[in-house]
Amino acid sequence: MPRNLTPPKLDLDAILADRGIRIVVCCGAGGVGKTTTAAALALRAAERHGRRTVVLTIDPARRLAQSLGLTELDNTPRPVTGVKAEGDGQLHAMMLDMKRTFDEVVLTHTRPEKAQEIFANPFYQAMSSTFAGTQEYMAMEKLSQLSAVDVADGGWDLIVVDTPPSRSALDFLDAPRRLSKFLDSRMLRMLLAPARSGGLSVLRMMGASLNVFGRAMRKILGGQLLSDVSTFVASFDSMFGGFAERAERTYRVLQARQTAFLVVATPEQDAIREAGYFAGRLSEERMPLAGLVLNRVHGLAVPDLSAERSAGGAEALGAGGGAGAGGGKRSAGASLAAEVLLLHADLVRQVAREQRIADQFRRSHPAVPVAEVPAQPEDVHDLEGLRGIGTSLAA
Repeated sequence: MPRNLTPPKLDLDAILADRGIRIVVCCGAGGVGKTTTAAALALRAAERHGRRTVVLTIDPARRLAQSLGLTELDNTPRPVTGVKAEGDGQLHAMMLDMKRTFDEVVLTHTRPEKAQEIFANPFYQAMSSTFAGTQEYMAMEKLSQLSAVDVADGGWDLIVVDTPPSRSALDFLDAPRRLSKFLDSRMLRMLLAPARSGGLSVLRMMGASLNVFGRAMRKILGGQLLSDVSTFVASFDSMFGGFAERAERTYRVLQARQTAFLVVATPEQDAIREAGYFAGRLSEERMPLAGLVLNRVHGLAVPDLSAERSAGGAEALGAGGGAGAGGGKRSAGASLAAEVLLLHADLVRQVAREQRIADQFRRSHPAVPVAEVPAQPEDVHDLEGLRGIGTSLAA
C-alpha cells in the first residue's frame, strides 16, 4: 500500500552506537509501549553496541522489571542477567524512588544533624512522598546523579530514561523554572523572614501585621501546618540554591547533543495527538528530538489485494453461509477461504485508518524521522521478546 507521506527513516542503531550520545529519553502517552521501547533500546545498546547501559523508569508500573526478568526494581541500579553483551557491554535497571532520592539529596548536601531535623519534619515527610511535582524534580535529581560521573571514571556509557505516561512525562523540563519561581516567591520570603529575623513565629508575624492573606492561610491550612512549613523552610534554606543550580545544569544537559529524545506513539488518534504535543514542546524547549517510534503498526501479507476485492471474493464463496454455486452446501475449504478474505478486508481497512492517523503527525512534523514497529502477536515479557523489539526498531 503506498504511503501518503514518506518521512525520513529513524536510524536507532546509529543513535545507540554513537558514543557522543549518553542519554536517551523516551516520552509519550500512556499505553503506547514506552517502557518496552526503553527496555529494548537499552538491551540492544548493551548487546549489539557494547555499551554500559542503565535504564531508569519513572513510571510506577512494574512491567520493566518483569520484562527484564527481575522480581523488583528500586532506586539502585540492578544488573540484568542473561544479557549477551558485546565487549564491555552491561545492562542495569532501576526505578525512581521519589522519597529515597529526596533523602539522598538531603544527606549529600547538608550536615547529618540538620538532615535528621529535616527528615523528622511532618511537612517534609508529606512533600517528599506525595506532593505534585516532587516526582518530576526528583527525576531531574536522579538523572543528574547518574550523568554526573564521567564515563572515564566508571560512569554510565548510556542512560535510557522511561518517563511517566501522558504529558506529565515532560513536567521534569519545567522543574528548574518552577523551583526558581518558588524560591523567589513572596510566600517563601514570608516564611523565611521569621528564621532570618531572630525566631519570631510565622503566625505571630502574620497576626501582628493583620495580614489578610496570613489570616486566610491560617484558617485554610491550620496553624500547625504553617508552623511545620516555616520550620521546614528554615532548615532547608541553605539547600535551595544547590537544588536550583543542579536542576538547571541537568536541563542544559538535556538540551545538549549528548541527549536524544524519542517520542513513542501508536497509530491511534489520542496517542498521535499527544505525540504532536511532545514534538512541539521539545522544539520550543530546544531539546534534541531524534524521532518518532510508532509502535503496533499493522501490515499486509498481500498488499495488492484491496478490501473491496477481498470482500467480493468472500461473498462469491458464500461467506454468509447457505448453498454454493452448485446448489449444495459450500465446502469447508470454501468457508475457510471466505473467512480469511473477510479478515483480510478488515485488516486492509485498519491499515488504511492507521496510515491516515499517522499522517497527521507526518504533516505537522515532516522533518522528524520515524521508525515503525510491527504489532506483536503477544505482550513482551522477557529478554527474547525485547530482543525482537530491538531488531524491529533497528530494521
